[in-house]
Amino acid sequence: MASTSAGRREWIALGVLCLPLLMVSMDVSVLFFAVPHISESLQPSATQVLWIFDVYGFVLAGLLLTMGSVADRIGRRRLLLVGALAFAAASVLAAYAGSAEQLIAARALLGVGGATLMPSTLAIVRTLFVDPVERAKAIGVWSAVMAGGVGVGPVVSGILLAHFWWGSVFLINVPVMVALLAVAPFLLPESRSAAAKVDLISSALSLAAIFPVVHAIKQGATSGLSWPVVLYALGGGCFGLLFVRRQRQLEAPMVDLRLFARHGFSGSVTVQMIAMFGVMGNAVLMTQYLQSVLGYTALTAALWSLLPSVFVGAAAPTAVALAARLGRPIVMASGFVVAAAGFIGLQSAGAHSSILPALVSASFVAVGLVSVATLVTEYAVGVAPPERTGAVSALFETAGELGGALGMAVLGSVLSAVYAARVVLLLPPGLTPGQSAAATQTLGDAGVIAAQVTARSGGGGVGQQVLDAARSAYVAGMHTTGLVAASVLLVGAVVAVTTLPRAAAGALGPEQPQPASSRETDQLGPARADRP
Repeated sequence: MASTSAGRREWIALGVLCLPLLMVSMDVSVLFFAVPHISESLQPSATQVLWIFDVYGFVLAGLLLTMGSVADRIGRRRLLLVGALAFAAASVLAAYAGSAEQLIAARALLGVGGATLMPSTLAIVRTLFVDPVERAKAIGVWSAVMAGGVGVGPVVSGILLAHFWWGSVFLINVPVMVALLAVAPFLLPESRSAAAKVDLISSALSLAAIFPVVHAIKQGATSGLSWPVVLYALGGGCFGLLFVRRQRQLEAPMVDLRLFARHGFSGSVTVQMIAMFGVMGNAVLMTQYLQSVLGYTALTAALWSLLPSVFVGAAAPTAVALAARLGRPIVMASGFVVAAAGFIGLQSAGAHSSILPALVSASFVAVGLVSVATLVTEYAVGVAPPERTGAVSALFETAGELGGALGMAVLGSVLSAVYAARVVLLLPPGLTPGQSAAATQTLGDAGVIAAQVTARSGGGGVGQQVLDAARSAYVAGMHTTGLVAASVLLVGAVVAVTTLPRAAAGALGPEQPQPASSRETDQLGPARADRP
């Protein structure tokens, strides 16, 4: 009789799956420190800079649902290999882009590749690890790699930019994808669903719903609430309603709405969004604080920001072990509370304090939210029918993308509002109206004004006062934003306790699907052998 326990080959295969996941998550943040170099080389406009940043996330979020269904239909390993080839090719195009338009197009292609890779990796994990306890551990590793990639991206970028040109931050993807293409056919199983269908109308509706909503969130964060932002959001919402209506009518929908009737599934989607809200919100705060307030170089700030990742590696397996004893809701709620404590701890980080309070706070946030993400992802994959794991994985990752966009938008808006209100009161007299207005926009703009004033006056007195005022105002905004983030995460703790099933990890009860389905074609090949 075949054993459901995973062997060495399955765990090696998990390591292989983590490679593309790491690259895709790194590309979310790898440009944090590369923009000045790209601006010097390609001279993009301000709008083009925003598109260089945003188009990757737009395409990634918009295509996840579609690619999840494609993976179920044509095979998860096959789509993974196609995605790896596309990601490698797009990385080369981005690295050698000769204009801002070419780089934007290449980043869009990277988003297409990433959208094929992410749901495929998680769906294959579901196929590899049938035993619920082992699957929980495997998904814990998967979650830690995904969260860690966002933190590692700026570090890798800083190291590469210290020695090479800006295109090197994209070329780092190529050898990893080539290695994946070489070993995946021998290590990873193929699985597909004969019942899965790709509905082009649903794909178009999902794109029409997600693109405007994500765009509205990002525009609202940068330029505030306006009629175009409202119209984008309303338009996306209307297409979203049409998408839901169509899913109710189809026999084989892209998103099986019946899953939301399962106990805890809707709550787990909400928990996923809140967790990613906190992850990206923390990134917004820490990047500027380390560089623009404490004055660290890009590489030094990136290396310091890597420190919380040391604790992340232990957070996922610890959360899985605790969930087996206490149940997922309690551990996830505790993770939210720990992360909220980290945001509250930012109150002790000041304009002239050491880096230690910020790092301790960031570590609490990282540990708490990775614990939540590990358990909620494991739950979603566990309850998903095997023939729909690609689509469910994509749905969860789409929720995460939307949550992350909301985190950057909402917390970024709070930060900007408090900064602008505070810096007006702190700026020294003698500035022109134009200089004062520019200094109230962002901390970076205030730094430019401070340098201009210093250069014109021949002394650093007034310029330093502008810089000090901006740093103090930013810290005030960071403190308020931290409290807002903590409040949202505490709501997440309540959601976890009140909406999720109380069964311990691996004990989903009657809603636990069987490891195989009559509709699922699972071609394990050499990746799993019968073991006595």
